[in-house]
Amino acid sequence: MVGDVTVPVPREAAERGGPRLADIAAQAGVSEATASRVLNGKAGVATGTRQRVLAALDVLGYERPLRLKRRSAGLVGLVVPELGNPIFPAFAQVIEQVLAGHGYTPMLCTQMPGGATEDELVEQLEERRVSGIVFLSGLHADTTADPARYLELAGRGMPFVLINGFNEHLPGPFVSPDDRAAARMAVRHLVDLGHERIGLAIGQTRYVPSRRKAEGFTAAVQDMLGRSPREAEGLVRRTLFSVEGGHAAAGGLLDAGCTAMVCGSDMMALGAVRAVRERGLSVPGDVSVVGFDDSPLIAFTDPPLTTVRQPVQAMATAAVGALLEEMHGSAPGVSPGGGWGKTEFVFQPELVVRGSTAQARV
Repeated sequence: MVGDVTVPVPREAAERGGPRLADIAAQAGVSEATASRVLNGKAGVATGTRQRVLAALDVLGYERPLRLKRRSAGLVGLVVPELGNPIFPAFAQVIEQVLAGHGYTPMLCTQMPGGATEDELVEQLEERRVSGIVFLSGLHADTTADPARYLELAGRGMPFVLINGFNEHLPGPFVSPDDRAAARMAVRHLVDLGHERIGLAIGQTRYVPSRRKAEGFTAAVQDMLGRSPREAEGLVRRTLFSVEGGHAAAGGLLDAGCTAMVCGSDMMALGAVRAVRERGLSVPGDVSVVGFDDSPLIAFTDPPLTTVRQPVQAMATAAVGALLEEMHGSAPGVSPGGGWGKTEFVFQPELVVRGSTAQARV
């Protein structure tokens, strides 16, 4: 029972006690009184607020009261590279929730090894007549990929938004974290702890986020530690964005005498921690490690990982907002002649200090 309305729930929800007004209100970010008004179909609630409460029911797994059910405003595709890295499910969850709050039904498409390519997934989404597409860390982030696929998509009138990977040759809108600032704040933290030999484990140069982080890192060690451009570049190891990639890069950085490492992702950082321990060293006693993303559960690793938090909630919300503007023809990137311009929304990351960094040993 929620307010005056009995809400049908699935078996798993019933087993945990059924819907609670407090849970629904907390998920939607509204008061219990407001949630009750929405669930009882009463007036006096803003449309956006009403949509958030209904979306909260969906996210928590509760069925909407019959009279509050509505037809979807349309389908929106969400294309992600994989779900093994927890940062991608984190983005997907927020994007899907925000889309549901606006009445749209999300369609999640994942590029599995040996499965459909991004182009094939887009073709499938177009066949299902989606209203727009969100690309997360897709081919747009790869500078060696042919940008024509996106230009053709725009030419067919399909609205889309691109997350994590700006490309000056493509129409926008783009949503990105400030990768250069992220690398700089990580280096600043390690320098303040007394580290003088700091390395970077990062992905391949062809990826825009990798390139931007490397630029921020090399500029920071030049400015803060007085390294020459050549010396700064010598402290960079380029590999894969994975645990295995971080492990391999960390080995090279340890051989180079690094006492601290900045990693391009939390998964790479976990690989770096493993490599340090295989050398009989400790984190953070002997070597400090900083990740990037602040993926779910990363605070519970051993040790809890110091990382630069990617503002997932803000970025995902902005991406959906930009896409909706494109879909409704009111985006700032649309020119009077119908052509799309480039707009990059850049969000500031945040350093989260935990247990994987410590004062450098003298």
